[in-house]
Amino acid sequence: MECGRFDVDTFNSKLGNLLSHELKKLAFPLEAARRHNWEPYLLALLFVFVVGTNGDFVPSAMAESTSQILQAPAGSGLPQETSTSVRRHFAPGAVQRWRYSEFLHAVKKDQVEKVTFSADGKQLLAIDVDGNRHKLDALPNDPNLLKLLTEHNLDIRVLPQRQEGGHFDFLKSLIVPAVLFGGLFLLSRRFSQGGGGGMGPFELQRSGARVSMVPQTGVTFNDVAGCDGAKVELEEVVSFLKDSDRFTQLGAKIPRGVILEGPPGTGKTLLARAVAGEAGVPFLSIAGSEFVEMFVGVGASRVRDLFTQAKKNAPCIIFIDEIDAVGRQRGAGIAGGNDEREQTLNQLLTEMDGFEANNGIIVIAATNRSDVLDRALLRPGRFDRRIIVDLPDFKGRVDILKVHMRGKPLAPDVDVEVVARRTPGFSGASLQNLLNEAAILAARRDKKEIGYEEIDDAIDRITIGPEKKDPVISEQRKRLIAYHEGGHALVGALCPDYDQVQKITIIPRGGAGGLTFFAPNETQVDTGLYSRHYLESQLAVALGGRVAEEIVFGEEEVTTGAANDLQQVANIARMMVTRFGMSPEVGQIYVDRPAGNPFMGRDMALSGSGPQISGETKTLIDSEVSKLVNKAYMRAKNLLLANRKVLDQLASLLMEKETVTAEELQVLIAENEVQMMPYEYDEVIDTTAVAA
Repeated sequence: MECGRFDVDTFNSKLGNLLSHELKKLAFPLEAARRHNWEPYLLALLFVFVVGTNGDFVPSAMAESTSQILQAPAGSGLPQETSTSVRRHFAPGAVQRWRYSEFLHAVKKDQVEKVTFSADGKQLLAIDVDGNRHKLDALPNDPNLLKLLTEHNLDIRVLPQRQEGGHFDFLKSLIVPAVLFGGLFLLSRRFSQGGGGGMGPFELQRSGARVSMVPQTGVTFNDVAGCDGAKVELEEVVSFLKDSDRFTQLGAKIPRGVILEGPPGTGKTLLARAVAGEAGVPFLSIAGSEFVEMFVGVGASRVRDLFTQAKKNAPCIIFIDEIDAVGRQRGAGIAGGNDEREQTLNQLLTEMDGFEANNGIIVIAATNRSDVLDRALLRPGRFDRRIIVDLPDFKGRVDILKVHMRGKPLAPDVDVEVVARRTPGFSGASLQNLLNEAAILAARRDKKEIGYEEIDDAIDRITIGPEKKDPVISEQRKRLIAYHEGGHALVGALCPDYDQVQKITIIPRGGAGGLTFFAPNETQVDTGLYSRHYLESQLAVALGGRVAEEIVFGEEEVTTGAANDLQQVANIARMMVTRFGMSPEVGQIYVDRPAGNPFMGRDMALSGSGPQISGETKTLIDSEVSKLVNKAYMRAKNLLLANRKVLDQLASLLMEKETVTAEELQVLIAENEVQMMPYEYDEVIDTTAVAA
C-alpha cells in the first residue's frame, strides 16, 4: 500500500484479524463463565451491537455522504477513477476544509475542476485543478450556486440516496426491546440469587422463609428467665416432638398451633429461638410482614409455599413473628378491608386447619396485639394454646438480671434484689438495656466496675430521660422545686399503706425540673387490685406539690409545674366515679365509654356504642369528681400544715444535696414528731398539734 493511499480490502482484512484476536482473548470455559459475574459483559456487548448496527447512532449527515463517496456504488454516475481518487484524498491529513466564501472565490477564479454534492445537498467535496480535495460541511441555501458552477464549466455530480435494507432494518428494530427484556431478566436473576437483598419478579411466589434443618440459635431454655409459665408450655411442645409416644398412648394429639402474646420486650421471640435450639427438628421462621406484597395473590402463594416446605420436612416447626401484620380481623373499617391481606389470611386459615391435614407441623406465632387478630385464627384447631408472656414479677426480674449480669464486672455494692425492686414494670428487654446503659456510664466515668450509682442513674435515664448538663437555675427557682418535690414525698410518706418513697431529686431530667420516685407494691402491681383508700391517697400525693407551693409562696406564686399532676388527678378521680363504682351518688354502675375498638371504622359503624348517659348523670359525675379532688386537696393541705417543720427541713436538705434517698427521709421523719394521715376519710387533722 502506497503512502497516502487507503486500501479498503487491506483495511477490512486487518480489522477482521483484530476482531478475531480480541474474541479469542474474551473466550473462556463455560465453567469459568458460570463462576464469574458475566451479566454486565453481556449487557455491554449487546449495547455495542446496538450502537454498531443501528443507523440512528451514526451521524446522519457527513458520515452517510462520506461513506457513499468512498464506496462509489454502482449506478451512481461517479467514475471508478474518481472514486479511487476520492478514497486516496480521504486518507488522514489529505482533506482540507473550505469556508463557503473561499469556495466561491476559487470557482470564480476557475481553480475548481470537479464538485460532488451529497444526497441531501448540505455537504460538498471539491477537487481543484491541482488535484487537492476540499470539503464543505455545511452549504447555505444559495439558489445561484448551481448557475455559477455551470457558467464556469465545472464537473458536477450528486450522490444518489442510499437504499435501506428491509429485512436487516426490521431485525435492527427488534434489538433495543430485546436488550431491555434481556437486562430485566439478568437483573431478576441477580436479585433472585440474593445479590440485591430481595427477590426477583419471577420468584415472588416463594415464601422466603429461613429453613434451618439443624437450628443453631445458641439459645436454650436455660437462657430464658422471667417467664416460667411460658417455658413450661413450650417445653411440653418440644417434648411432644421428641417423644410423641408418651402422649399418643393416652390419646393426646400434638398441638397444631401455639400463639405467644404479651407486651413488647417480654421475650416472645427469644422463647421461639429457645424452642428452635431445643427441638432438634427443622425450623422455618418468617415475619408476618413478608406475606404482604403490592401484587395480588402473592401473599396467598407464599403461604402455600411455606407449608409445602414444611410438609417436605415434617415433623417441623413454623415460627411466624408479628402475625398481626397478616392476621388482622377481616372486614374491619368503613369500606371493608384489605382484600390482598384477607386472601392471605384465608389461605393461612386453610393451611392450618383445612381439608388436608398437616400432621407433624406446629405453628408458633408471636404478637403484642392479640386484640386485633381474627377470631377464626385464634380458635382451637388452629392455635390450640394461647400463652401469655407478661411482664416479669419481682422474682422474674431477679432471674433476668442475673442472666444479663453474666460477664459484667459488678461492684460489691450492687444488690440484684434492690435493682429488681427499683424496676417494677420493666420487661426483659428493658432490663437488658438497663445494664447496658449502666456499663456505658461506667466506661464514660473511667471505672473498672459497674456500681449501684451507675445502675441508679441508668434507671433514671431510661424512665425519665437524660440528665440536663449544667442547668442554669436560680436559687428562687431551685427553692420552689425543692418544696414542690418535698410536698409530694412528705404526703406519700405520711399516708398509711401507700407506696414507699424511693428517691427525691431536684436534678432536671427530660422535661421535669424534679422527681419523686415511689416503689410500687409488688402485690398490687401483679394483681391489679387497688383499694379506694389507696386511690384517695394517690390523689392527695399528686396534689402535694401544688399545695406545698401555695403554703410557702402563696397562691399568687404558684407555677405550671403541677400540670401533669393535675391531669393525673382528673383521670384517677373520673375513673373512680365512672368505672370503679366508688361514688355513692352515681352508684355501682359503669357509665364510661369502653376502651375503644382498635378498628375505628367498625366502632363508628356500630350505633349506640357504649352506655347512653343522660345530661343529669353527666352533671352528677362532674360533681362527684370535684368532690373527690377537693377532698384530696384539703387532706394534703392539712397534712402539710401540720408537718410544716419537716417540710422545711426536707426542702433545705434537697437544696443542699439535690438528691435525698429513702433512708435519709426516714431518718428525718424519725427525728421529728409528725402527724400521719388518718384512716378515716372525714377525720380532720389537727394542724395545731405540732409546733411549727
